[in-house]
Amino acid sequence: MSLLQVFRIAILSILRNAMRSFLTVLGIIIGVGAVITMVALGEGAQKRVAETFAAMGTDLLIIRGGAARQGGVRGGAGSSLTLTWEDLEAIQEQVRTVRYAAAYLRVNTQILSEDQNWACTVVGTSPDFLPIREWAMGKGEAFTHQDVANGTQVAILGQTVVDSLFGHQADPVGQSIRIRNVPFTVVGVLEEKGQSAMGQNADDVVIIPHSTFLARISGGFNQFIAGEIYVKTTPGTTAATAEAIAELLRERHRIQPGGEDDFNIRDLAEIAAASNEGVQTFSMLLASIALVSLLVGGIGIMNIMLVSVTERTREIGLRMAVGARPMDILSQFLVESVVLSLTGGLLGVGLGRLASDQLAQRFEWSMALNPDIIGLAMAFSAVVGVIFGLYPAWKASRLDPIEALRHE
Repeated sequence: MSLLQVFRIAILSILRNAMRSFLTVLGIIIGVGAVITMVALGEGAQKRVAETFAAMGTDLLIIRGGAARQGGVRGGAGSSLTLTWEDLEAIQEQVRTVRYAAAYLRVNTQILSEDQNWACTVVGTSPDFLPIREWAMGKGEAFTHQDVANGTQVAILGQTVVDSLFGHQADPVGQSIRIRNVPFTVVGVLEEKGQSAMGQNADDVVIIPHSTFLARISGGFNQFIAGEIYVKTTPGTTAATAEAIAELLRERHRIQPGGEDDFNIRDLAEIAAASNEGVQTFSMLLASIALVSLLVGGIGIMNIMLVSVTERTREIGLRMAVGARPMDILSQFLVESVVLSLTGGLLGVGLGRLASDQLAQRFEWSMALNPDIIGLAMAFSAVVGVIFGLYPAWKASRLDPIEALRHE
């Protein structure tokens, strides 16, 4: 009997009990659909993590002060002011793999335009901060190093601040705002950045020269930087640059060999890799749980195939009586099992795609569905059909033709 005939008989047998066949493969449908959805969610999450860290800028190091101790209690990194403006200059001048370095000072405060007010983050920094963050200007231009040296009262606005103070699609360049009752002239508007790696709105910001920030907004701390230092390295040298900066700061701060550093250097590439690893592990856990449904579906297929063998015992005996070999009977029932499993796999892929699209729309989260996962899910469905259909098919092929024809 040809393979085409075997498939034709298998499909006719399945269609003869369409509802029972559908209920049989329901476990496969749910299992494959769950695997597709979970993997799509996981890959979408990894893509989201990569996008948010890319928005922070590539080849980026963030340097903070040390941890303060008070009453035996140790604070977090940056709770002690240990970084100085001279440290910043030394990093810029003495570490060859540093492309840009800028102080990052911030305060949350109220911003006023002529008729509106808005609470947002005000950042004091230098023009190098924008290429460090890979942040382009949407309108106008950035302030200059001369503005920093002169303490000029100029500001760059994020798009959220523009929308809140001046209205959507407004051009505020040349207009005036007030920060803590100090007037500033808007010289530029940043391109939209979206959500930061910490889940904050990166566009809800006003950027001003750090000299103006210290003199007019937040007050100075003499030689100490009351914030962080952002460093952009030459491509591929982040780890080496971090070590070079650490050695420089240990030398400048007179830290003895084996002593505890009074600063902290964070490599965003390492943080992004750790985040992706965590997301991937969680996704694999969810997918593994979903695979249990496939195994349950396989047991359902075995069960219904055993019932089918019992119901069709006389048919099996008749086929053997007219010349069908045991291998033909085994092939027939095995193909039926695989067709059931593959049909469930196809329907499961459709269910998974639909669920992924619905979740993407509901949570505004991009889903990244790898075609390899679809192929793997279908292959696994076929394997389930073979494994759980083999015993019923073997049992059918071992029936005695005489006893089978006598079966009622």
